[in-house]
Parts: sequence; C-alpha cells; structure tokens
Amino acid sequence: MDINATLIGQSIAMAVFVWFTLKFVWPPINAAIEERQKTIADGLAHTDRAEKDLQIAQEKAKDILREAKDQGAAIIKQAQKREVKLIEEATNKANEERDNILAQAKAEVQAEKSRLREDLRKQVAALAVAGAERILQREIDDAAHSDILEKLVQEL
Repeated sequence: MDINATLIGQSIAMAVFVWFTLKFVWPPINAAIEERQKTIADGLAHTDRAEKDLQIAQEKAKDILREAKDQGAAIIKQAQKREVKLIEEATNKANEERDNILAQAKAEVQAEKSRLREDLRKQVAALAVAGAERILQREIDDAAHSDILEKLVQEL
C-alpha cells in the first residue's frame, strides 16, 4: 500500500472530524446523558422515598385506626357503665318511692282501721246503752233478756 495524498487527506479529515466531534459534539451529548442519568437516579430515589412515606403513612393510619377503635370501645364501655348506673339509680328511686307509697298506704289503712274501731266502739256503746234501756224498760225475765241480747247480736 502506497501512502499517497488521498490517504493523508483522509487521515487529516478524520483527525479534524474526531477533534470536532470531541470538542463540539461529544460534550453536549455527554452532558445530556449525564443529566438523563441524574434525572433517572433522582426519580428512583424519589420513588423509594415515596414508597417509604407510603409505608409510614399506612402504619400511622393503622395506628390511628387502632386508637380510634380503642377510644370507641372505651366510650362504649363508659356508656354501658353509665347505663347500669342510671338503671340502678332509677331502680333505687323507684324502690324508695314504692316504700314511701306502701308506708303511706299502711298508715292510711292503720288510721282508717283505728277510726273504724273507734266508730265501732261508739256504736257498740250506743247499742249497749240502748239495750240496757230496753232491758230496764221491760220487766226482767230470762226470755225477754235473751231475746234482747239476740237482737243486739244481730245488730252488731
């Protein structure tokens, strides 16, 4: 192979092309590639951070939900205790009222009983006096006396 002017011209053209490419073409391509790699790396890092944040948020949501359930259970338990307390208070109040009503009724019955006994005593005394008057007005004999007593017993 002969070295001639074409080969030298092609070598010089190739050297200029390589220099031109290295000087003007390659740096913007290399910068674009590096920028793209950085963007992809940032995107992957952001995705990893987002996944971690999502996991943390899900754990917090579970904790909040668990807390809410616990609070709900506590509120229900407290309401049930309050319900039992109100029922006991109402029962006690009803029992006290029942006892008061019974005591009043017993007192009224006792007063009525006493009043009726007193009325009965007055009536018996009046009948006894009336019977004694009748006995004294008639002559005293056993038949008349027993007849008057039978009438008194029937009146009582």
